[in-house]
Amino acid sequence: MTPLRRLGRLLGALVTSCVLILGLSGATASAASATTASGAKPTVVLVHGAFADASGFNDMITLLGAAGFPVIAPANPLRDVAGDAAYISSVLDTITGPIILVGHSYGGIVITNAARGHDNVKALVYLGAFAPDQGESALQLAGQFPGSKLGEALLPRHYPLPDGTMNGIDGYITADKFREVFAADLPLAKTRQMAATQRPGSVTGLSGGSGEPAWKTIPSWYLIPTQDNVIPPAAQHFMAERAGSKVREISSSHVVMMSHPTAATAVVLSAYAATR
Repeated sequence: MTPLRRLGRLLGALVTSCVLILGLSGATASAASATTASGAKPTVVLVHGAFADASGFNDMITLLGAAGFPVIAPANPLRDVAGDAAYISSVLDTITGPIILVGHSYGGIVITNAARGHDNVKALVYLGAFAPDQGESALQLAGQFPGSKLGEALLPRHYPLPDGTMNGIDGYITADKFREVFAADLPLAKTRQMAATQRPGSVTGLSGGSGEPAWKTIPSWYLIPTQDNVIPPAAQHFMAERAGSKVREISSSHVVMMSHPTAATAVVLSAYAATR
């Protein structure tokens, strides 16, 4: 066989292989689309709050993934209620099929507003979170009942606004109080890392009023950490009862999704079982 013919056969085999691979990929993609369209599990959207980031949901993401749920934990901008809710709402716009929307801390205010107008949001899950009524703010609700240690632990830092003024104010939890206030049941080494990498909450966001709450039309579940030093458990009971939420309690610090990820995941599974 001449070198030219040998090269021709080699190229022909390569083209055939590519066609087979592409055909197989297309068939796999079609099968995946058919599975999605034929009643796959809802997408769980996890929304973090202030002084934290989406990595706080890592253990829950692992557990939910093992149970077959698609999961996304977008970055909450933490600037103001309306803007943060609009951003999370835009993420929801990209998801087809049913959604279970989960919020921790200030993330509860965000999901309360972001879920409006999304008929595919089947359940709201509050994990040590705010579930405000219209006009209420995080700071107002936290201060309405005794027990929060957040106010005395905040360190303000100014940041520039688009108009060039330094009127923006971020609140950080001071490093020496971070563990006691935010995550008292996590290892010290871990809370030192969390304090150093915390994403601050803007005063505008924490003091901004909520809009019409989605919990008035969407069923909700509430996990209350009874050792919460950020949002007093009494405040959480008040919000949960008002929203008609299915309530569970657990002895935990504010970061219940980190210290008790299995229990937090179980609440999501309960919401799924009740709304499927």
